Amino acid sequence: FKGQAKEQWGDLTDDDLDRIEGNRDQLAGRIQERYGIAKEEAERQIDDWSRNLT
Repeated sequence: FKGQAKEQWGDLTDDDLDRIEGNRDQLAGRIQERYGIAKEEAERQIDDWSRNLT
């Protein structure tokens, strides 16, 4: 999870990802903070990313 998330969102730190621990809401919040985007956009990015994982 961490490596794939870092590839997608390089501004997230290892500490960010440790705190998120796979929690989607926390991931969306951290993406929102790091990239200055709306929560809906962060959730859309997560949806797109998770579809491409499989």
